[in-house]
Amino acid sequence: MKLVPRDYYFDDLFNHFFEGDENKMRCDIYEKDQKYHIEMDIPGFKKDEIKIECNQGNLTITAEKKTADEEKEGKKYLRRERVYGKYQRSFYLGDIEEDNIEASFEHGTLSIVIPKKEEKDTRKYIEVK
Repeated sequence: MKLVPRDYYFDDLFNHFFEGDENKMRCDIYEKDQKYHIEMDIPGFKKDEIKIECNQGNLTITAEKKTADEEKEGKKYLRRERVYGKYQRSFYLGDIEEDNIEASFEHGTLSIVIPKKEEKDTRKYIEVK
């Protein structure tokens, strides 16, 4: 039986204590049809606030929201929970076709499809004499 809500005494003190930046950009990564698929939740951002960079198999996703200068509009905030700032996640994917990466952003979900390079068998067998 819960008589007093937890938030009554601590009022957010511990709610955000264990919450790191990685919690802001949660994702699922899976492989299908020789492609990597990344589906990442980035709620509250616009498409032009998201940047995707690929360099030698390293994929970096950055989402940045600048603070709105709303204090000039005469607003006096009693509580401000919407967060502004820069969030970033990086993944190493190995040999990928960097020129054929496709990305879309809809309803707060970023979807990225990354084609894998076709693996060539470069093994050379040596005959034992």
